[in-house]
Amino acid sequence: MDVILCHTTADFDTLGSAVGLAKLLPGSRIVLTGGMHPSVKAFLSLHRDAYPLIERRSVVPSQIKTLHLVDAQARSRFGKAAEWFDLNHLTGIYLYDHHPSAAPLKVAPGLSVVRQVEAVGATTTLIVERLQRAQVTLKSWEATVMALGIHADTGSLTFEYTTPRDAFALAWLMEQEASMTAIGEYVEGSFSPQLQPLLSPALDRLAQETLHGLQLAWVLLSTPEFVPGLSTLAAQLIDLTDSDVLILAVHYPQTAGEAYNRVVFIGRSRCGEVNLLTVFKPLGGGGHPRAATLTYHLQPEETKESVAALMADILKAIRQQIPFPPVARELMSSPVRTILPRTTIAEAQRILLRYGHSGLSVVDDRGTLLGIISRRDIDLALHHGFAHAPVKGYMTLEPKTITPHTPLPEIQHLMVTYDIGRLPVLEQGRLLGIVTRTDLLRRLHPPKFADDQDMSPAIAACPALPTSPWGLLATQLVPALWHFLETAAAAAAQRGWHLYLVGGAVRDAYLALNRANPLEKELLLQDMDLVVDGCHPGQTCAPWTEAAGVDLAQALLEQYPGTRLEVHGRFQTAALLWHQDPHLGSLWVDIATARTEFYPYPAANPEVEASSIRQDLYRRDFTINALALRLTPPQPGELLDFFGGLMDLQAGVVRVLHSNSFIEDPTRIYRAVRFAVRLGFSLEPQTLASIQYAIESGIYDRTQAENGVAPALQTRLRAELQYLFEAPYWKTALQLLGELKALRCIHRHLELTPGLWRQVRLADYCIRHLKIPPTEAPLSHWLLLVEVLLLHLTPPETHAVALKLQLPLESLQRLADFPRVQEHLKNLIQETKTIVSGSAQPLKPRTLVQCLRPYKVPTLILLALKIDDRQVRRSLWQYLNHWRWVKPPITGTDLKDLGYKPGKQFKVILDQVLIAYLDGELGDGAPSEIRDNAIEFVRNLMAS
Repeated sequence: MDVILCHTTADFDTLGSAVGLAKLLPGSRIVLTGGMHPSVKAFLSLHRDAYPLIERRSVVPSQIKTLHLVDAQARSRFGKAAEWFDLNHLTGIYLYDHHPSAAPLKVAPGLSVVRQVEAVGATTTLIVERLQRAQVTLKSWEATVMALGIHADTGSLTFEYTTPRDAFALAWLMEQEASMTAIGEYVEGSFSPQLQPLLSPALDRLAQETLHGLQLAWVLLSTPEFVPGLSTLAAQLIDLTDSDVLILAVHYPQTAGEAYNRVVFIGRSRCGEVNLLTVFKPLGGGGHPRAATLTYHLQPEETKESVAALMADILKAIRQQIPFPPVARELMSSPVRTILPRTTIAEAQRILLRYGHSGLSVVDDRGTLLGIISRRDIDLALHHGFAHAPVKGYMTLEPKTITPHTPLPEIQHLMVTYDIGRLPVLEQGRLLGIVTRTDLLRRLHPPKFADDQDMSPAIAACPALPTSPWGLLATQLVPALWHFLETAAAAAAQRGWHLYLVGGAVRDAYLALNRANPLEKELLLQDMDLVVDGCHPGQTCAPWTEAAGVDLAQALLEQYPGTRLEVHGRFQTAALLWHQDPHLGSLWVDIATARTEFYPYPAANPEVEASSIRQDLYRRDFTINALALRLTPPQPGELLDFFGGLMDLQAGVVRVLHSNSFIEDPTRIYRAVRFAVRLGFSLEPQTLASIQYAIESGIYDRTQAENGVAPALQTRLRAELQYLFEAPYWKTALQLLGELKALRCIHRHLELTPGLWRQVRLADYCIRHLKIPPTEAPLSHWLLLVEVLLLHLTPPETHAVALKLQLPLESLQRLADFPRVQEHLKNLIQETKTIVSGSAQPLKPRTLVQCLRPYKVPTLILLALKIDDRQVRRSLWQYLNHWRWVKPPITGTDLKDLGYKPGKQFKVILDQVLIAYLDGELGDGAPSEIRDNAIEFVRNLMAS
């Protein structure tokens, strides 16, 4: 294990450095060696689960491989963890700091210390530079804590020892979506001497009120002289009073030389619901939704009472914006993953790993809540060797609970005060759901839409255009389809369920906002996925089963009788299909119950069971596909983005949701490439690294050998190949797969060589340009290109892979016969070739027609691609494009006119005439002359 040590009384620099270093050391854990600053403690009370923290007492010293020390160099700064410096089995100790020190760190004899100590403003800067060189992408809360580290140790870039490197590092973290709201909340600003005399009277005169759980504060000051930096005073006041919204007004009375007096209003808001810009702008002010200013010039007849009236108007407008706070029922996840008190610690750990939870609710046989066991509790029990002990000895008894009507501010207060990461929601003793830190943070810091400050110029220039996926759906879908979504939402709400539009439709709705033609709907009218989940607030839930999606689909079928209903798989996923509907066109709507899945071993079919919408999104492949729009109350149109999918859409990258995703299902490599090429996106660097690691790990060789795995993998692989080669962008996608060496998913020896790439492109040309008679089946583009790839292998390998891919019987037969057909053609060429003047003559048409007539066009195309002899290839192309279309110059009617009796001999006669015609024995004159020669040829043939 790689262990990262923060110094005692941890500040943001040591924590930020540790979090960044953990990104460079996958699987490492961070240890807080003792105590922390109050601001760090408050921050971690909400964000602890976002970082790989482990308690010192849960670490097994014998399992430590390396130690990494951040932001300190003396043994005394690491408390009892300094004992680990004396472990003889360590492979290395690494030290990162920005404080110069001449005293060497004392460690075990023979153990070296690798030091990186540089004179920059913060240790976090050194780690950020390493992350940049490694092209690592951060999540928002990783970037946030690192930005806090630089802000804290450089005084927000104002301290004397701040360097340009600190500023560049901070700018990069802002690009990584560091939360400016959180930074503003936890970083203390500077306070100038001019402002200090105003602070005390401002606090004395400050008025406050609490409305719907939000704290509104305001104060009116008067000063004869201009004071710069009033925004800093406002920031200090909102921090000191712990207000959510603050209005600071400073009145400058009329003085000598001025024709008027004025008052300056400065507003600060910590909640997204209050938009100060909409309050100040009508009065002539400006700024941003959370920080706005207004300078109001008083007319001679206006008095101090006018200033107070203006303040009252501003406060009234703000009060109208403050909504009722969301309650637990709107925030909670449901259903809840529970275990019994007799469940072992080892089994509880397996459940946490399987479902990605950070804690579990413990209930008795009747479902009554008994306690909570967290990941930290389980780590500690495992550390002491109690893997087989029941969880009842380690769970927290009588945990803090809330009701469905507990408001968000009270939930936040409980989590911060008691440092707990999850609160069970009980209704009349029944466990209804659970609210976690993640639920709270998602509501406190929702994702941005295009109508926030990062709105694209194309969208901002068109104020009438809807600026969210919900707005686009509501205004730009055909009325019949929008009505269907409303009908489905009403049916789900009636049963007490939530309904979400998920995946590709949400993704494409957002992308439509940023196209040159923003109203383009693209795939929205062809394929939609709906997910049914949980209980609707204020309703009694219908029986919750895995078939909820099917139940909803059947209810919709009654209202849309012209629709076809299909039910798929063990998990009962329903699909409603419209075929050329006059209002909806061709539409496929999947309706499923929210579910989770777990891969028991690489490339296997996943195990699936009912779960929550979060878990349903968590099981998906890429962040841009893990988006959902709520269709039902209480917040229709709410975007669920738990994994940064919106940010990746804005950045134009495809990011895998889980690092082991390509190991669990290698066909996701093909999906990643398809999405990247289709959307014009790039593969995010860590996703690209995960693909390369999966391919180089030999996972495919192992999965081919395991019983029951190959069918699951190969079925998905065949589907991906069909999607790929049927897409208009298949050439670009195939080239990218070739660069990634991803054709090894098909066979470990298959690579896109220049020769194979040429053959694939030629096959595509033939399919697009060859004429196919109505009596023959049209060529299958995807199937023929797959066959070209497989024929690049040896015949036994070709046959084995084709069987595993479960290709159609005709394709299997064609590939199986191909070596024999190819050998037959080679032998025929060898037997009939004559040498004249030292050069080989091409095959006569009669020879090729007699040889190739029994074979269908796909086989002939493959022969033309795979044959080595250039002249034979030309002859094959000539046969495909010309000779196979040539007909005898006479017909059966002509034979009857000659007095011959119809029968099987007619075909033999006409074949002989055709061969004579192809070989030039009937001349090359006018058609009438050739026909006369053909009749004479028949008479001579029959006479003999």
